[in-house]
Amino acid sequence: AEEPETPKGPEVAFVSVDPLVISLGPTARSRHLKFRADLEVPVIYQEEVTKILPRVVDVLNSYLRALEPGDLEGLAALTRLRAQMLRRVQVVVGEGRVSDLLVMEFVLN
Repeated sequence: AEEPETPKGPEVAFVSVDPLVISLGPTARSRHLKFRADLEVPVIYQEEVTKILPRVVDVLNSYLRALEPGDLEGLAALTRLRAQMLRRVQVVVGEGRVSDLLVMEFVLN
């Protein structure tokens, strides 16, 4: 009897975004946000996305600095922020080039 072939998943690569440290406003409970992420990209776009990383860092930095202290609190905050950041990254790099944004570090201190 032949063994059935297991389907292969999509060939993806992970592109690391440089860590960001964001100073939070004077009314925030925490003083800083340390953020690090990886972008999940189809292998065919890995080099292209890597070349445009400075723009990705800029858009993430701008977005995170514009947040209000209340935006960082609550159970669904990280899920909501992640979706917003992914959408902004997709706009910068072009549709279909980034399939997901993986939050590797999100520390308020």
